[in-house]
Parts: sequence; structure tokens; C-alpha cells
Amino acid sequence: MIKFGTGGWRAVIGDEFTKANVQLLTAAIARKLKNQDNAANGFVIGYDRRFLSKEAAKWAAEVMAGEGILCRLIDRESPTPLIMFTVKYYGLPYGMAVTASHNPAIYNGIKVFMEGGRDADEALTSELEQYIKDIDPVQIKRISFEDGVRNGLIELIDPMNQYIDSIIRSINMDAIRSRNLKIVLDPMYGVSKTALQTILMTARCNVDVIHERHDALFGGRLPAPNSKTLTGLTNYVEENHCDIGIATDGDADRLGVINDRAEFLHPNKILVMLYYYLMKFKGWRGAAVRNIATTHLLDRIAEDFGETCYEVPVGFKYISAKMAETNAIIGGESSGGLTVRGHIQGKDGIYAASLLVEMIAATGRSLSEIYSEITGRYGNCEMEESDFRFSQEEKDKITEILLSDKRLPDFPYEIEKVSYMDGCKVYFKNKGWIIARFSGTEPLLRIFCEMPTLEAARETSDILKQFLSLA
Repeated sequence: MIKFGTGGWRAVIGDEFTKANVQLLTAAIARKLKNQDNAANGFVIGYDRRFLSKEAAKWAAEVMAGEGILCRLIDRESPTPLIMFTVKYYGLPYGMAVTASHNPAIYNGIKVFMEGGRDADEALTSELEQYIKDIDPVQIKRISFEDGVRNGLIELIDPMNQYIDSIIRSINMDAIRSRNLKIVLDPMYGVSKTALQTILMTARCNVDVIHERHDALFGGRLPAPNSKTLTGLTNYVEENHCDIGIATDGDADRLGVINDRAEFLHPNKILVMLYYYLMKFKGWRGAAVRNIATTHLLDRIAEDFGETCYEVPVGFKYISAKMAETNAIIGGESSGGLTVRGHIQGKDGIYAASLLVEMIAATGRSLSEIYSEITGRYGNCEMEESDFRFSQEEKDKITEILLSDKRLPDFPYEIEKVSYMDGCKVYFKNKGWIIARFSGTEPLLRIFCEMPTLEAARETSDILKQFLSLA
């Protein structure tokens, strides 16, 4: 029943997300630790604000303690990047976050992290799935949470200060202090407020916060920062003349931004601006890594500076692995996750937001001005995105058309190549690209198309939708 997708294991609460399955997955990790003789340093667990997250973290801790493995439990609602940082900080082989990230409120799940604080790679998740098949749930060892704390096998920790300090050391705080920026934060009822507000107020920013209370239903909205979910933040930026509005998803590993003109900035643009800033203004050099559904404007910037932009499948574990392999300076995805060399090897919306604020302060330019400079130099790219729910019959039909028979519609552009690395991606010569792929975290077919104009992107998307009988 437990299958890892691109962002860990996620399931509907009360259906597959149950105490039994949480403890089964934890037992698999414990067995893996023992079999590779790597249990001496222990394990860490953190949790977000979702329904049953804290309880599930305790269920998992009971299994680790039952196996005689020291389990450090972060004793507060925690951003996922804080948990990844803690894995790295303590030099642990593995860690766990109880979260379903940006999924709807009826979901919960678990993300597993590897040494250095990066997302579990495919080799590890496949191995854990095999361990799960071989474990008899009746044989799982566990002790009560209270007994685990009392006998020292469960240790309650709070590494928030260390995490915040690590970001402050990485950011040009003096540049930010000189600007007196007005910023509004939208944690989307999630877990970013404490860390991000502390960092920005330490840099003498004027910080307001909306949607900060604990609400396991996320205000009745999807806890994913996009143009549809951030209308409240957009209005606040416009009415209060803020320099920037910053939103993070439910577990704070993804970022959404409203610029100085009260316009939603697509995550592609955030990634592009930060790469450009690191290269041109900070003098860094190195490759970029993006997933297969993320803007090719990164490629143009990399080429201009004599660097390379690498393309990988969707799933931040692929970005982290490629960054480690190539020593890239930035990696990201069009859904709002990114990371920068020298920080944790996973996406961090809190660090990314801090770096964006530094960019505004250090350049003395607004977000809109910086992006205009980039498009003036490299040309414009606009993306159209569409999501479609499907029945199993519809999924089978689409799979047969695109991936088995490899049939394509008659596009009005010359096709340069087609990739089946992750879904079906068509590259148009000197124009743009379009991809259709099934989500690894939700039952959705996603279509992304990037072209020089939004009109062209929409027209090209419509051609593929009609071909697949989706329109």
C-alpha cells in the first residue's frame, strides 16, 4: 500500500494514511539503519500543522525507540527545510518529516531524507518499499512515547535557532538593513512564520503577517502558493504599497511571490532572477539544474555566462543529486521549490525568500525592474499550465497514445526532438516546448507549455488537449 512518489509518500487520512502504515514505514527505515550498521547516530522526526501530523510523529518515534534507536523529535511544528537542516546538523543518515506539503487538507504523508539533509533518492525509496513488503506488522517493536522519553530513547529537541542562524550567516543582512523594506508574509496557515519573520525583522524590515493561525483545513484552500490562492496577499501588497509579498506552502519548502506591482510572480521567474543575481551581482559561477517542466530561460542565462543548465525528471531528489554531481549553484522547479549551493541540499522556501529580499536590497531595484532587465537581455518566455483529473480508463488511453504508440498532434512548429524521460516532452525548434506528464503526488495529468508569448503557449496547449480529448 505504501508507494513513494516524487515528493515522498502521501495518502488520504483514514484511508492509507493510518497509524499502522506510519509505523510500518518507520519500521522499514529502522531495519534499513540496522542492516547497514548505521543506527548509532540515531534518527530525527519533525512534523507540520496538518491534522494528525504531531500524533503521527509520535507513532513513528515509538517504533524507533522500540528498535533501540535514539529518536530526536523536534518539539514544535516545523518547516520541512528545518527538518532537513537538522539531519545535516546532527550528521544523521536519515530523517523524516510528517507532511503532505501542498496537497489538500485530507492528505497527510511522510518525506524521508538522506545524509546531508537531501530528499531520499529513488534507490532508497525502492529499497524501503521492499523492506515494507517483507515486514510482518505484528512483529513491529514499539514502546510508549512516554516511556521512550523517560528512558532517553526519545529526545525532544528544538533546532530552530541554529536553522535561523545558518540562513542569517548566508544572507547579506547589512544590505537589507539599509533599505527599510515593507514586507508582508502569508504562511498559508502553515509553518514558516517564526523563522521567516525572525530573519526579516532581524534585518530591520517592516513585516506584516496574514493567514498565520493554526488551521488544519488551510482556510478551505489548497496550501499551494499560486495566482489563485494568493488573492489575499496580492490585495494586501497593493493596498499597503509593499515592496514584496511572500507566501510559502503548507510545509514551507515552496515559495510564492507577489511583486511591487501587486502581480503574481511565476516560480519560473523567481528561479531565473535568483540565478541571474547570483551570477551577475554576487559573482558566483556554476551550473543550474531544473526539472523537465521548468523554464528554459535558465538555459539562456547559463549559456551567456559560459555555464550549463541540466535537465532532470520531476522530483526534487533528482535536482539535489544533479547539483551534487555538477556542483551547480542553483536548482529549482516550476512549482516553486529551489535551493542554492552551500545551504541544505533540498528546497527551502524560507531561505529562498530571504535571498530574494537580499536581491532587492543589494541591487536597489524592484522585482519588476530586475525581471525586465533579464527579458530585455534574453527574451521573453511565458508558461501555460493545465491540470486534469482522470479515471483509470482515461489514464490508460493517454498512456497508450503518448507513451506506447508515441503519437503526437500536428503542431504548427518544427519539432526539434521528443523526450520520454518523464512523460512526453516536445521541443520546438527556436520556439519553445510542451510536456504532458502524470503527477507523482496527486491523481492529475499536467500539461506545461512555454512559448515566447502567453497566447502562443495557450494555443499550443489547446492543440494537445484536443488531441487527447481533454478539451
